Amino acid sequence: MTDRALHNQGGPVVRVRVPGDVEAWLVGGYDEALHVLRSPHQFVCDSRVGRVYRENLLSADSPLRPMTQWAPLLAFADGAEHARLRRAVAESLEQLSRHNMRRYIRHYAKQLLAAFEDRGRADLIADYAAPLPVLVMNHLLGLPPEMGPKLGQAVADSMSGKSNAADANDFVVRTMEDLARSKWSARTSDAKVIDFTSLLIRHPEQLTFEEVVQHLRLTLATSCTPTTGLIGSALGEILTDRKFSADVRRGQITMSEALNRVLWNHPPLALLPTRWAVGDTELGGQHIRAGDLVVLDFGAANRDPSKRGPNLELPVDHNEGHLAFSAGPHECPGRDIGRAIAETAVDVLLERVEDLELTVEAEELARIEAFISRPLAALPVAFTPPRAAPRHNRRPVPQATVTQTPEPGPAEDAGTRRSSRRLERRR
Repeated sequence: MTDRALHNQGGPVVRVRVPGDVEAWLVGGYDEALHVLRSPHQFVCDSRVGRVYRENLLSADSPLRPMTQWAPLLAFADGAEHARLRRAVAESLEQLSRHNMRRYIRHYAKQLLAAFEDRGRADLIADYAAPLPVLVMNHLLGLPPEMGPKLGQAVADSMSGKSNAADANDFVVRTMEDLARSKWSARTSDAKVIDFTSLLIRHPEQLTFEEVVQHLRLTLATSCTPTTGLIGSALGEILTDRKFSADVRRGQITMSEALNRVLWNHPPLALLPTRWAVGDTELGGQHIRAGDLVVLDFGAANRDPSKRGPNLELPVDHNEGHLAFSAGPHECPGRDIGRAIAETAVDVLLERVEDLELTVEAEELARIEAFISRPLAALPVAFTPPRAAPRHNRRPVPQATVTQTPEPGPAEDAGTRRSSRRLERRR
């Protein structure tokens, strides 16, 4: 069902079936979605409340399990336990300096560009948007770069809602277990090492080994595939919307404002199947029973005519009221990382290549129909290869950990440091 059909025919809340042949409620009204997100006393994240788990209705290999099965994660916790886990994750992420992070993002972006820029042709998804978040997150978690391709594909598969999701999720978990185990023994002897894994292990909240592993998995899942989708959608808009492209290239809007528009129109995670009704309740004119699965449709909610106008004519560049990063107590603690990767990725590409052109018609661009997202499948482009820099001017790959904060310099230009004001959500 399209967003418009949802609003015009089905209403803000409709009954659907999700992968695994599970009945659920799809919430596409903005106000209704915001109510669910801000009402943990009515709709909880702990899937053990869900009827499908209480009555054992999901098969062991159900594609819904990797996204909904309870684990010791902040995403499945509420109240005091959620606050404890969120502190550990949020404070560990905060220690990874955002500006220092951008310098490493720029390095990896330039490294990827160098691999294809002489060809004058590329698929900006496969060659750029997909590998970049994985390279950055590998670095921040303390993993070697060579783990990137296989791990990135496994993360994407685990969130696809397809038959191989469970196996892919198992591979990601095993990899995170190996990583956590390697860092665990050094948690007291090597306090100078600062990567996200080590910070999480040493945090005063004293997470268990299993909690560390599961939060590494969650951080990867919410940072890689969604950020690839965000980069792809932003570049897709630039390549298909002449006015948007001109506004971005001429500085009429900042990169942060440009991403706001993309986050409203193409949220990287379009569906969030992680809320369960605590008791019988009413929502959007529908009777929701205790234990029902409630799926939030951010794509539809962000296009709700009551907030955007009947033809999406109301401007949103300066409005951060979109639901792309959720809302309420479970708002994504890693939103700044995702935005930093996406903003820097687009900045670096536009700085380096000035005449990007699609090699197919805009109507031919296809999106992958995964359960919770619809990222662009490919973005084939042609361009004039930039003149290669002299070899002696090329910077080597930084081998230091992110603890060694480089001095701000040309690698962190003003364009990548712009930030937008946080505005209140529309009601």
